[in-house]
Amino acid sequence: MSESDTREKLLTVAARLFHEQGYAATGISTILREAKVNSGSLYYFFPTKEALLLGVLDQYLDRLEPEVLRPAFEKTNDPIERIFAVLGGYRQMLQMTGCAMGCPIGNLALELSDSYPGVREKLAGLFRAWCDGIQRCLDEAADRLPDHVDRGMLAQFVLTVMEGAMMQARAHRSLDPYDASMAHLKSYFDRLLAGA
Repeated sequence: MSESDTREKLLTVAARLFHEQGYAATGISTILREAKVNSGSLYYFFPTKEALLLGVLDQYLDRLEPEVLRPAFEKTNDPIERIFAVLGGYRQMLQMTGCAMGCPIGNLALELSDSYPGVREKLAGLFRAWCDGIQRCLDEAADRLPDHVDRGMLAQFVLTVMEGAMMQARAHRSLDPYDASMAHLKSYFDRLLAGA
């Protein structure tokens, strides 16, 4: 395995384990075993577990556009429907995991933002990048929205609804809270569009 392959494998395995188990509950030995690499390889790239986490967050940022936003955006030309296509991707993730795993960024923010300032800043940056993607859709639909709508704040509201809906789906082990939240969000958008 090349150096870049080893580094990528460590990041991918760590990301999966942090999502499945949480950061604190994931031991370095588990990461090494799952990645099938030795400790020297890990510490060559990431001298600490926190450095590995920061690498995972950088990888999430790199993959946000090509793996989360663009595939959803390619499903429709309508900018508002693109937003709901993104939200539909999160529903699919919930469904695939039996509502046992939420948003990987949201989970890490809840677990770590008070303890690791550097991690908190990267998590905040990821949320900003996600909101920027949603705001691009809203900007494309600006002529269909009332003039008073702050599109940046509306993008943050979409994020807030999605994250809260995912947490509730996890707590109830059911898609019902997620679906209900998305239905209310869709109704809100319908009213905005009707009032333009």
